[in-house]
Amino acid sequence: MTLFDSLSLFSPFDGAGLLLLLISWLGLSWWIEHPGASRPSVTVLMADYRRDWMKEMVTREPRIFDATILSNLRQGTAFFASGCMIAIGGVLALIGNTEQLSGVAVDFSLQERPALIWQVKLMVVVLFLTHGFLKFVWANRLFGYCAVLMAAVPNDISNSQAYPRAAQAAEMNIRAAWNFNRGLRSIYYALGTLAWLLGPIALLLAVCAVSWLIWDREFSSRPREILQSGLRSEP
Repeated sequence: MTLFDSLSLFSPFDGAGLLLLLISWLGLSWWIEHPGASRPSVTVLMADYRRDWMKEMVTREPRIFDATILSNLRQGTAFFASGCMIAIGGVLALIGNTEQLSGVAVDFSLQERPALIWQVKLMVVVLFLTHGFLKFVWANRLFGYCAVLMAAVPNDISNSQAYPRAAQAAEMNIRAAWNFNRGLRSIYYALGTLAWLLGPIALLLAVCAVSWLIWDREFSSRPREILQSGLRSEP
């Protein structure tokens, strides 16, 4: 089968859905990390709190509390990285046995499609999961760098290197968190891409739903209001 024949298996709606998926994923990620000053995202607001955290660490004795928090953050990245690996293996196994999907399509009264269509759609899911895995692994490593920088912060606050090194640790922590968030967004869109198995309209609706969910949590959620205003969360 030639490339043209392969592309002819997909409708214009499939192309529109895939294009919307890529634009939404890249565009929303850029918007979250580069919002306007008048409406910062949760990601940007948390960056300021991370800087404050490292400033407080300089005078905190002992620093076991800080080490515990960082350890929990690293465990989160390791958990999601492992989850992505398992999911990638499962989807790849399904790509090698698309007869099951064909049977499900018949059960749902969907038109039977060539195996290539299922494989292409699932490969897009694998790409998102792989991107998420790489981001989680990198975030884990950056949190490790942050741990070293935190350990290098002098205990003596009169030391001229105390706050500069704490600032370095804060920026490293922020970069790790941003990569962790990028990995989470990849998982969101991987789940949304699974709707493509039901057809291009389902993909379009899923992309819109996932994009709205991510936008809402970053720009219009109660946690964002708490971070911005300093109010305590209600019980």
